[in-house]
This record gives sequence, structure tokens and C-alpha cells, in this order.
Amino acid sequence: MASDQILTISPTQGETAARAASPGLRFIILLGLLDAFGPLGIDMYLPAFPQIERDLKAQGGAMQLTLSFFLAGLAIGQLICGPISDRLGRRKPLLWGCAAFALASVTCAFARSIESLILARFVMGLAGATGMVIARAIVRDSFEEADSSRIYSMLMLVIGIAPVLAPSVGGWLMRVGSWGSIFWALAGFACLCGIAVAVDLPETHPPSRRTRDSLCSIGRRYASMIVDRKFVGYAAPVSLALGLIFAYVASAPSLFMQFYGLSPAAFSLLFASNAIGLIGAAQVNRWLTRHYDTHSILRAASIGNLVAALLLPVLAWTGIGGFPAFFADIFLCLMTVGLILPNATAAVMAPFPHQAGAASALLGMLQFTVGAATGAIVGIFHDGTNRPMALTIAGCAATSTLITIIVERRNSAAENRAVQLLGQPAE
Repeated sequence: MASDQILTISPTQGETAARAASPGLRFIILLGLLDAFGPLGIDMYLPAFPQIERDLKAQGGAMQLTLSFFLAGLAIGQLICGPISDRLGRRKPLLWGCAAFALASVTCAFARSIESLILARFVMGLAGATGMVIARAIVRDSFEEADSSRIYSMLMLVIGIAPVLAPSVGGWLMRVGSWGSIFWALAGFACLCGIAVAVDLPETHPPSRRTRDSLCSIGRRYASMIVDRKFVGYAAPVSLALGLIFAYVASAPSLFMQFYGLSPAAFSLLFASNAIGLIGAAQVNRWLTRHYDTHSILRAASIGNLVAALLLPVLAWTGIGGFPAFFADIFLCLMTVGLILPNATAAVMAPFPHQAGAASALLGMLQFTVGAATGAIVGIFHDGTNRPMALTIAGCAATSTLITIIVERRNSAAENRAVQLLGQPAE
């Protein structure tokens, strides 16, 4: 099997195969931490916004630009480092990315103007993208589609904890130090990840599987993927699922606390419970993939997500059941997303064993683009009610389910034709 020769750091193929078949907890946690560069870089410094704004005398929406430029760096960085990792392997770009993230974080801590902070945050985003892209690529290097789905589910557990804890950690660091201590902590986190990569992470993309194309051909490689039906057919549900989450996250604070009148404490509790539902469903997916085909799970989860999402506008316009019914329906939407994401991600990455970095990068770019668009939509059409969020979520789910059904039917038809051709007697 191909997986027997993927993790090359082990001295024997037997040990390598054992590692690939049953990944260690350290391996999963490290991949999750690398994938958490983005969430930590976003959420940990949010409590420091007012203090940074005062200290650096930031005017207007300048502080928001520190977040926008970080997100832009994440998006652009993914497109750059994905193909580089296909050419050079996974470990070197990860080590460079960890070092650059640490240096950019230290630069943020020393920033004395809002312009220098914005620039440093952009570099942080570029560097942090390496962890997000290469973590997905490593999973594809090491596991086949069904196993990949289980690993992505486990990564969601690690990644899901990061944005829940990061604001609290950032607030605590503000109390014991200044806002600069948050960036020192992020620098230390990057250094620890870099050490772990150097000491404990095997090279999963050996020279025999690396692409030989020049870096100038990156554009052509992305162009070929974006017109590939298998890639787009599963990248769209992944991106729309993330867009659904962005629409919810962008609307939740004002919706829960202003429209429904919840206290900040109640909002935090309910927001966390939805996160637990999303992460919990992803962990249930690990069990499901041992008993059912990943594509069957994806189809069922997509239909369930569609039913729950289409119910949201009905509840929003009629008010049936009040807040309990509306919240329960959102919970169901997010739970089904927890089943869609790992299975659709595994399906996206499966056809690209030799270009996993580029596939992961393009997928990440599409996710951020759709997520930013849905977040903007609910902001533009914000009217103080739950209707913009309900319609946006329903639109994401309907489009995602339609694409999934079309792609699955085409794949099934192609498989049936292949079986028929193989079954025909030779003339």
C-alpha cells in the first residue's frame, strides 16, 4: 500500500506503516496546533483592541485593519506556501513559517505605530498560513480518504478549542502584563511548534513524490484544479459550510444579546454550546467512518443540514417556538456542518496525492473567500432581526447540498460506466 512509504522518518517501513495506520496522539495534537496559528492569531489579541488603540493613537477603523491584513496574509500565504511544500517537502516550509511567525509576533510586541503593527500583522498572516495549509497536506500524505476523514475530525477538536480559550488567555495576559505580552506569548507558541516539528514531525512528502514543476507554473496548477470537477465539487461544500459558520459568528453577538436580550454570560454559554455541538459531531464522525462510507455520510449530513437550514427562515418570519426553537435549529445546522467538513475535506484532497499542498492552499483560499463574503452579506443586510442570518445560512446550505448531490451522482455514474466496461468480454 502507498501509506507504507509515506512517513519517511521511521527507520523501517514496518514502523512507518504502524505510524500511518494508528497515528500517535502527539502527531495529531501537533498538526492541530499548527492548524491553530490562524485562530490564535485572530482571537488572542481581541481583548487588547481598546488598549492598543489608545497606546498607538489609532484613528477610525485602523485597528480593524490589523485584523483585515492578518486575514489577507493568511489567504495569500496559503496560495504561496502550498505549492512550495509540494516542491520542497513539508518540514522545511513549516520550520520557516514557525520562525517567521515568531519574528513577526515579536515585531508586533515592539510596534510603536499602528502602521508598523498592521504591516507586522500581515507578515504574521503570511507565516501562519504555512501551518494551516501543510497540516491538511500532511494528513493527505499519510492517509487514504476514509482515514483522512477521521483525522480531520480529530483536528477539529484541537482547532475548535483554540478560539474558545484564546480570548480568555489574551485577557489574562493583559492583566499580568501589557498588550505586548500577548504577542510574546504567540511568539513563544510558534517557537515551541517549530521545535516540535524539528524533533518529532516526520517528512511525509519524500523526494520521489515531490513536484518538479517550476514555481512559475503555480498559476497553471491552480487553474487546472479550479476547473477540476472533483476538486470544485467538494471544495464548494467545504467552503459553503465555513461560510455558514461565518454567517452565524458574525451575527450571533448582536442577535443573541440585542434581538433576544440575553446577558453576556448567557451568550457566552450558548455560543460555547454551539461550538461543542460542532466539535462533538466531528468526533462522532470518527465512529461513523468506521461503519459507513464517507460519501454516504456526506450525502446524509448535507440533506440534514439543508432541512435544518431551510427551517430557519420559517422560524425567523413566523416566530414559532421563540428563541428556544431558533437556537435549537442553529445547533442542528452546526452539528451537521461538523459531519460535512471532515468528509468533504477528505474528498477534496483525495485526488491530489502529489499536489496536496497546492490543493490544500486553494481550498483554504476558497474557504476564506466564501467566509468573508457571507460575513459581509449578513453585515450589509443587517436589520436588527434574525432574518439576514437565517436567509444566508439557508442559501449556503441549499447551494452546498445541490452541488453535493450533482457531484455524487456524476461520480456514481462514472463508477457504473467503469464497472460495465471492465465487465465486458474482450473481442
